[in-house]
Parts: sequence; C-alpha cells; structure tokens
Amino acid sequence: MATRGERCSGCGRQLAIPTRAQFIRCGVCQAVTRVRPFDHWGQAYDFKIRPTSGGYINPSNMPRPVNNRPIGRPNYNNGFNNPLRPAQYNEPVPLHPNPYNEQPLCPAQFAEPTPAQYIERQPSPALASPPVHGRKRALLCGVNYRQKSYRLKGSINDVKCMKYLLVERLGFPIDCILMLTDEETNPLTIPTKQNIRSAMRWLVQGCQSGDSLVFHFSGHGSRQRDFNNDEVDGYDETLCPLDYETEGSIIDDEINETIVRPLTHGVKLHAIVDSCHSGTILDLPFVCRMNREGYYRWEDQRFPTACYKGTSGGLAISITACDDHETSSDTTAFLENLSTGALTFSFIQAMENERGITYGRLLNAMRQSIRQAKSGIRLDAAVANIVKKTVFKSDSSQEPQLSSSETFDIYSKQVMV
Repeated sequence: MATRGERCSGCGRQLAIPTRAQFIRCGVCQAVTRVRPFDHWGQAYDFKIRPTSGGYINPSNMPRPVNNRPIGRPNYNNGFNNPLRPAQYNEPVPLHPNPYNEQPLCPAQFAEPTPAQYIERQPSPALASPPVHGRKRALLCGVNYRQKSYRLKGSINDVKCMKYLLVERLGFPIDCILMLTDEETNPLTIPTKQNIRSAMRWLVQGCQSGDSLVFHFSGHGSRQRDFNNDEVDGYDETLCPLDYETEGSIIDDEINETIVRPLTHGVKLHAIVDSCHSGTILDLPFVCRMNREGYYRWEDQRFPTACYKGTSGGLAISITACDDHETSSDTTAFLENLSTGALTFSFIQAMENERGITYGRLLNAMRQSIRQAKSGIRLDAAVANIVKKTVFKSDSSQEPQLSSSETFDIYSKQVMV
C-alpha cells in the first residue's frame, strides 16, 4: 500500500501514513496526529487536533487510548491551587521572541481554516538549534519570590552557579541553556507557570539518542492530596512557580508526562530539584533508600492503579533536596554572605571535587556536606549554634534523595551529565 510522510504533532518525528488514513498514533510519544489532506497541487493543509471549549476532539474513528494514556493533554483538575482548564493550554501570541522554539497559538487557530488560510508556518527559534545528535540542553529555573513574605534569597544564585558548572565543567553550549528567573525583563523568561510549562516542553522537544538534558529548579515546593490514586503516600508533590498563588502549582503528574515519558532510547535526563517535599517530584518508578552507613536498596514506587510513569526507552534520574515529607533550606552556611540552596551547593561541590564520581559517592558526599553545615562543622563556634537554630531548625530534616526510571548499581555507575 502506498504511503506518504507526516510529522508527529507531539515529538515531530516523521511518520509513514497509509493511504486514506485520517489519524495516526506516534509509537514513541503516543500523540495522535490528524493526517493533513492533500489538495490537487499536492500541498498539505496545516492543521492539528486542537482543544475546544467543550474538551478534546474525539471523533468516532479516532484510535482509543492505550495503557491508560490519554489522547492529547490531560486536564489536571486536582481540586487544589486553582484547577486547570483546557483553555489554559492556549498560549497568547508573545510580543517578544519565543525562546522555546514553539509555534505560538491563538484561539482563532482552533477553528478549522478555509482553504485560503492554509499556510505553512515556520517557527523562528530564539535559541540556536543544537547539533542533531549528542547535544546537551538545560533548563534552569530560579524563583526568589521577590517582595513576597515567603521570599527566598538563594534561588537565583543557585541557577547562576549551575549554569557555570554546566558550561565550564560539563561542556554545555551556552546558547543551549535556558534560564528562567524573576530578575529577568523578558516576560517569556520569568518563571511563571505557563513559561515553565513551555520551557519543559522545549527541553525534550525532538530529543534523540545521545542527548543529555538537565532540568534544575530552585524555589518553593509543596504537596497536596492525590486524587487519581497514583501515589503510594497519598500525596502529589508540586513545584511553586512565581504566580502559583493565582495560577496554581505544577504537580508531579504533569512534570512526569512532560519531561519523563517523551525520553526515547539513548536520551538521558538529570533533574536537580532544590525545593521542599521534592523527593518524588518527577514521579519516577524507583527511589533509592540509603542509610547513614551508605547501604542502599531500590524501593519500587509503582502503584497498581497508576498509569505508566517511566520513559519511552531513555533514562531519567532525579536528585532532590529532601524526601517527600521533608523540608529544605537556602543558607549562608556554605558561603559567607551568599545565600545558596543546600542541595545545589552540595551537588556542585561534589561534582567539582571528584571527576568521574559515581551516584553512590555523589549522594554520600552531598549528605555529608549538609550534615556538616547543620552540625556547625567548618563554622566558627560563635555562629554554629545560630546556624543550627535558625538555618536548620531543630525539628527539620533534609537528606538529598535519588530516584530513577530504572535500577542500577549506584556505586559503579558514573554520573555522566
């Protein structure tokens, strides 16, 4: 049977379309793409399935979901923090260059155009396109929540330090690093909920074997009741964007769906999340439980009623500030007169001190560094007691955590970012 080409509406891969097919599902990202009809000149009309005010288009002949994966984007209506509406996925046409290499959408584009409106649109990326294979790409989000009662001091310092490590030590091209901070003037690089969502999609867009991706977030985190029965502890973990009071938080289900499941074979993602309650913020299937002597075991977090939370063949590893029930801090205990997140500082310190470090040695080094700061080691005696009482409260606990999409020997596998 004759076939023709069509690009996937989700990951952009070229798909082979059988004759007369109206819809096709991508075998990699599971997105459903509407096949564009051809006019008599052989030109494809340019439109995709779009959400409408009544929900998502679901023609009777559309393939049914597989493995409990929804067609299109899920509606994260969780009853907390202002539930999302389908219309919130619509992005207004920006006044500034779009750094996410995405085609801006407007409500008028959801209607099917007349033939005179069929125009091939080519996005104009603000970031230089990385090499096709073996590329490195990073998204760094630092939120200080300036002028808020819950403001932080070290989050922007964290992403600047992380950028230095990635560029100067790990070989990341500077034009392949996207930073979102609340000191930016470009409205598209301020860490709002919508901008962080778009940036996460940019991070994994078109990922291929050999790619190395980094997601770093420094800011507030929280947790809320789990309403879809996919959490062992009954709670969803969340990240708090700059506008979370009005727009709501970003929950772990959405983070997993956006930057974990699209990872194809040969793609690596490292997420370094410096926030409270961040232990399973990526909802990865396995959590490394390590005691103070360094002995560890992998804990299976897969839940019988949950949908698939792994990758599409790639590897996702999450290094977080603390367990789901713990809190984290930014502090000046590590650097005099400079606030940093405890996780970010200890991660960079461990990576700088030992080249070819394994995940086991990294986790131990980070935990030891934080314990020393908490106990006052390397601090003047006069300030040690203050640090213990104010920076690290006596009833607080912070132990960096490691989780992964697959199990491995943490003392033999090197950290390759």
